[in-house]
Amino acid sequence: MANTSAVYARIDTQLKENAEGILSQLGISPSNAIQMLYSQIILNRGLPFEPRLPEKKPLAVGAMSREELDAALTAGVESLRNGKSYTAEEADVIFSREFGI
Repeated sequence: MANTSAVYARIDTQLKENAEGILSQLGISPSNAIQMLYSQIILNRGLPFEPRLPEKKPLAVGAMSREELDAALTAGVESLRNGKSYTAEEADVIFSREFGI
């Protein structure tokens, strides 16, 4: 048997359950996943991914919860009631500036 050591980490319970559910579907144990990560750290001489903040992108309606959609629509109606509206050209400039699209 190989010489092994234990690794202990405290992580969010929901994160652990979600990740282990995916690993289970892949047929990979949590121990094997950690061993894979450590092997990749050695091979890459660092993390096997680039840690960075996610890009700011507009949220697709289909990805929003009912509550998020209701809040966004309510905010839009309030904006119109307060006389705040944009032409298509102004909206293009805003999206270009905020999201690079």
